[in-house]
Amino acid sequence: MTAVEPGGGVPVEVDVLIVGAGISGIGTAYHLKTKRPGTSFAIVEARDALGGTWDLFRYPGVRSDSDLHTLGYEFKPWRKKHAYAGGGEILGYLHETVDEHGLRPYLHFGHRVVGASFSSATGRWTVTLRRTSDDTTLTVTCSFFFSATGYYDYDEGYSPECEGSDDFRGTIVHPQHWPDDLDCAGKRVVVIGSGATAVTLIPALAGVAEHVTMLQRSPSYVLGWPKENKVANALRRALPTSTADRAVRSLSIRMLHEMYRTSRRAPNLFRRLLRLRMTSVLPDDYPVDVHFNPSYDPWDQRLCVATDGDLFHAIATGEASVVTDRIARFTPTGIALESGREIEADVIVTATGLKLVPFGRIEVDVDGVPVDWHECVTYKATMLTGVPNFAFAFGYTNSSWTLKVDLTGHHLCRLLDHMDDQGYDVVTPICDDPAVGGGPFWDLTSNYLRRSADVFPTSGESGPWSMEQNYYLDRRRLRREPVDDPALRFTRVAEPAGSSSPAGRREPPPRVPGQRSSPPQRR
Repeated sequence: MTAVEPGGGVPVEVDVLIVGAGISGIGTAYHLKTKRPGTSFAIVEARDALGGTWDLFRYPGVRSDSDLHTLGYEFKPWRKKHAYAGGGEILGYLHETVDEHGLRPYLHFGHRVVGASFSSATGRWTVTLRRTSDDTTLTVTCSFFFSATGYYDYDEGYSPECEGSDDFRGTIVHPQHWPDDLDCAGKRVVVIGSGATAVTLIPALAGVAEHVTMLQRSPSYVLGWPKENKVANALRRALPTSTADRAVRSLSIRMLHEMYRTSRRAPNLFRRLLRLRMTSVLPDDYPVDVHFNPSYDPWDQRLCVATDGDLFHAIATGEASVVTDRIARFTPTGIALESGREIEADVIVTATGLKLVPFGRIEVDVDGVPVDWHECVTYKATMLTGVPNFAFAFGYTNSSWTLKVDLTGHHLCRLLDHMDDQGYDVVTPICDDPAVGGGPFWDLTSNYLRRSADVFPTSGESGPWSMEQNYYLDRRRLRREPVDDPALRFTRVAEPAGSSSPAGRREPPPRVPGQRSSPPQRR
């Protein structure tokens, strides 16, 4: 039985500790519970509810910009009519997942991880938690430490300083902290930004507010795309449920892959296709090249999705408009632009991006030496050089986040199986080539990513060190390639230092073929 904190709270020791109860943490917990039923684990979450992004963001219109056939888990297919869903539906889906697979007893809310220390002598992590209800500090020890924290700061979004903001007599709000009592009915709303948040927020406010203006410094690519996947729904009517589930997911993954590949190989063709979808809705004389023709190629920054072209319909009806200009200052009644124009506003929404932090700002050390995340190189985009018994989930920037979560969960279980079979206690990615690393953690040029590049790990150009944005390549290396990789150093706690084989490992002890070993950490 796993030891627990007095009063039945967080376990004081587990095999795997998962930090974060959003899509990544829930998905990883499922894989551990189903593929390794003898493994003890717990999920700790700083907030008081599960769901991560989908519980935090409550602004009008919040929804996925990926289809749920791929944003949903492989083990829990999305079967509703619409392929794109609102935040409330996605949150409900996550609650269903937790309940259907008996994961709720593993969840421990209101516990923020503030530090983690790995000891090579014991092969275990000591993780320090702070209980948010009373600021009590407690510790948990674990063999494996898994970060499912995502990549942005949950405490605050990114809001650049604007001259005159204190003079504005209306309401200024960031979408990450949308007030429950904010009523935009009959008001003039200006949304600063042109990313995914603005593209979803504006259609939701159009028709409620007196008028909504999207104020952007430069254009973004926006793809008008059907909310319903009619091919998927036709397959569900024609095929048995399990067959349809597999077919729908496979087709959806392939479509995303080919769309991205086409955009990178033939960017001008992709631009024309985007433009065609826009102009089929917008008025004939609309200045598309001013407001929706970025200077960069498609997918240099993330592509925004307007389901059923709702943003373009709001513009076509006059309920919303786009202004491409730079802000000079806020005024008491709105925003003055560098062009000399002023936009009047009652509500200003700063949809200006996210503030990014690596691995939940947890202070981590290995044998007392602090870990500098930027000095680490990614291994198969799920582990880090020099950090033992640590893994993380980080989804795709050009596709659905959850595709990578499922692959990472598979790989974690395969890795733990291998360590059990061979009697290893510790695994550490090691890169002996100083020329490897230094590449970006992600391959997008968005400002909110560039601002934080110097605090995130780096990547290599090829091999296990690359941070791929390709599901099919990751599926091969995380689900099919052997776990026993020369880049991984496996050790036992009891073995003397320097007694490794030329490959960086000791030979495992003889065992009966097919017999599972039982190291002390398993309970």
